[in-house]
Amino acid sequence: MLFDTSTLKRLAERAESLLTRVETLLPKRAEPDWNASVAFRWRRRPTAFGWQSWLQPVRHRATIALEDLHNIDEPKRLIERNTRRFVQGLPANNVLLTGSRGTGKSSLIKACLNAHAHEGLRLIEVDKTDLVDLPDIVDLVGDRPEKFIVYCDDLSFEEGEAGYKALKTALDGSVAAASDNVLIYATSNRRHLMPERMSENLAAKHTEDGEIHPGETSEEKISLSERFGLWVAFYPFRQDDYLAVVAHWLRHFGCDDAQVEAARADALRWALERGSRSGRVAWQFARDWAGGRPAPKRGAGAKAGGPSKANGASKANGAKRVPAKPATKAAASKRGGRARG
Repeated sequence: MLFDTSTLKRLAERAESLLTRVETLLPKRAEPDWNASVAFRWRRRPTAFGWQSWLQPVRHRATIALEDLHNIDEPKRLIERNTRRFVQGLPANNVLLTGSRGTGKSSLIKACLNAHAHEGLRLIEVDKTDLVDLPDIVDLVGDRPEKFIVYCDDLSFEEGEAGYKALKTALDGSVAAASDNVLIYATSNRRHLMPERMSENLAAKHTEDGEIHPGETSEEKISLSERFGLWVAFYPFRQDDYLAVVAHWLRHFGCDDAQVEAARADALRWALERGSRSGRVAWQFARDWAGGRPAPKRGAGAKAGGPSKANGASKANGAKRVPAKPATKAAASKRGGRARG
């Protein structure tokens, strides 16, 4: 079938128009607005033509400071030192923060960002399911002058997860050298990031599907955590440590010393109900307790000092509310006069 020149021209124009429309549907990676924030989230979503991923600026980041983190002095010293060296262009390690829940692992990373953001430190938060994009993230920021911490919170893996291999390769194992302006900080409640079972440490069994070298299974699981150069462990708080953190946050919310002392018993009950004494529990209690106290009034004296009854706290003077019948009318009148005053 022969086509004249005009027909071929029309077909070419239609084909070009069709390709233009298809290109608009293809996933594109927009250049991030690096001036919009010092913290970013890696976003990823499926499209008709594949996955689309981009860096989303965090408009309102946590404002916690290193001075707000108490009773974790050694972990704070280690991680702040490693971060400071990284910002200064000195050799630094990828960091794995492990241990008890609510003890300040993620808060410490956010506090380090706030402390060194003015020196060019930036943070990229990546969800565990998006770790397969780590090579793309490193390539995206590799030529930037800033220093980037890739942060993955509450990291743990089950058998066969794709992000496990991607993280191992990004840490140490790729043919490409690690970028000088990227470190990986991860938090986890598991020291080795994967579940470990007793059966993996038993001698080999001659079963139909038994593994000949079961010890190598454990080696494979431990190999990921060993690729972090710095391990930092966090431990549960003692009672005095917990109360000290409660006092800090109560004062942060404007409570005075008398109110802090009055909240002590309630703080202990709060921790007992949750089965944990940690910085997170202390923060949650302080918000609840301080939020339930009445606003202070000038000249009101002790009457406006204590917390309200709504949060279950006693008055600032610690007096128990025990109703008692007056012995005489005079006593009743006198007691009523004090209550009105």
